Amino acid sequence: MPEHAVANWCLVAARVERGWHTQEDFAAAYDEKARERREQARISVRQVRRWESGESTWPNRDARRVLQAMFGCPVEDLGFRRPARPAGRASGASRRQLEECDVDRRTFLGLAGAVPMLDLEALEHLTAAARGTHRGGERELLTHLRRALDDAARADGLVGPHEALPTALGILAAISSAARTAHDDLRRELLALGARGAELAAWLNRDAGAPAPAVAYWHHQAAEWATLAGDEAMHAYVLLRQAQATDRTDALRMLDLARAATTGPWTLPARPRAEALQQQARALALTGAGADQVARVLDQAHAALDRAAPPSGAATCTGPLGDAYTRKRLIVQSAICYREAGQSARAVSLFGEHLATGVFAPRDRAFFGAQYSGALASAGEPDMAAAAAMDSLSLAAGARFGQALAELRRTAADLAPHDRRPAVREFRRRLGELATAV
Repeated sequence: MPEHAVANWCLVAARVERGWHTQEDFAAAYDEKARERREQARISVRQVRRWESGESTWPNRDARRVLQAMFGCPVEDLGFRRPARPAGRASGASRRQLEECDVDRRTFLGLAGAVPMLDLEALEHLTAAARGTHRGGERELLTHLRRALDDAARADGLVGPHEALPTALGILAAISSAARTAHDDLRRELLALGARGAELAAWLNRDAGAPAPAVAYWHHQAAEWATLAGDEAMHAYVLLRQAQATDRTDALRMLDLARAATTGPWTLPARPRAEALQQQARALALTGAGADQVARVLDQAHAALDRAAPPSGAATCTGPLGDAYTRKRLIVQSAICYREAGQSARAVSLFGEHLATGVFAPRDRAFFGAQYSGALASAGEPDMAAAAAMDSLSLAAGARFGQALAELRRTAADLAPHDRRPAVREFRRRLGELATAV
């Protein structure tokens, strides 16, 4: 990869706005267009990834012809950077467009490793070339964006934030662009959808290891759009998600945010209300509250869930708020609360009983498994803790599930006194190798 590779968000946004939600979709559409034009060049998903990551910045001649036919614009407008030419040979219009794109990219784009830190103004600039090109009417665009956002959230649970984040950012750019010219009713729907997407972007940035300001930016954007759309429940839900994103070393802020989600001038639906109460219980445990007080708040969470209507179907990012919050999830998260309250044996019992059910997505299994390993370590079971940690690591490593890996590092620190045990030593070695590779 070039030393200063910069992700090509122009290309990401343009392909998402045209309905190619994934890199696989785009590669298939490219090959279809190449066959239609009788071009010999074909591409793989790997090549799409190289273009979008900035590893490859200028397509070959055949690929440029296909891309121009697909998008109806010069490839420079898709964010590709023409190789440097001797002074005086660059064409005027294309060179000016390229320089403007590079200036804006330097102005708005920051990197944390391979993680983009983009604000909304930057994203809007990167979709300027694609505005007005969506097929069908505005209502069809809304349906398309909703489906694309659900796909991005589903991809996160399966393969991790680094794969889902580019698509989510492209969707947000398209939403912001469309909302500027939409009539009032559609604008409110777009902003409500944007609030869901911005909250997802905050989570993806956090799990991908972005700096705290990037996570906070998208939480604030989600709250603003929820307010403009008149979606009070979503505004409260963003407070809950901010509480979940708060580091465990700042338990008082976590508690304040979780309480605000349930006590402000809004009404959370029963399922996210149960989740907010569970988050309050965890924050209380972290502040040193007694196990009885933690248990009482968890009882309130179970009572809230008792009042919830049955899920309307498979939970999605754009469906009923908090529909994915089930009894199983509450019980496993209760185990986390008991672990924080120093009741390791109780936490181990709950984890052991409910993690083996197979109802959680890979990302959640990795995170809960990492928490389980930490509870086992605290309960004085280093070999079992190392085994559970290895299972979690096998899920988290390839997809780079950031929160799971952070918990595994916490487990590794707890197991350090037992490093002479073969299972512990092997886990800590594997985790160390992963950190070095990343």
